[in-house]
Amino acid sequence: MAKRPHMDCYAIGDTADFAKTVSEYDVYGFAGIVGDFYGVHLNEVQAKQTQFGRRIAQGALSVGFISTVMGYMAAKAPDPGGVSYRYDVTFKAPVYIGDTVTAKLTLIEKDEDRNTCIFEATVTNQDGTVVTQGKTYLKVL
Repeated sequence: MAKRPHMDCYAIGDTADFAKTVSEYDVYGFAGIVGDFYGVHLNEVQAKQTQFGRRIAQGALSVGFISTVMGYMAAKAPDPGGVSYRYDVTFKAPVYIGDTVTAKLTLIEKDEDRNTCIFEATVTNQDGTVVTQGKTYLKVL
């Protein structure tokens, strides 16, 4: 199949990132939006009894930060742009309230036949600990 001109705006090794300090508001707001009211996120007494010792952010919040960066990458494509359609990630470590996390995508593969870009996805905390890791997929329209 012929190379798609919309794929020309992406090169192996392209990166983008987004950093944010996770606040108590973020955890409560996200809980309200998605309905994840699990005690390890919202109940300090219950969270102290877990292996984490205190409240942690929802794992899906880290995926949301990755999604933010996917939006940056999708916007690079000319109209009609691109859409993210797959996230294969694993949660490696907790994100605590007050942590500053950085979500980063690096383009590792282009599938010209499927108009797809595959990114290595990582979310790290302020200490460099990887908290979320995997791959994401962008369909270039």
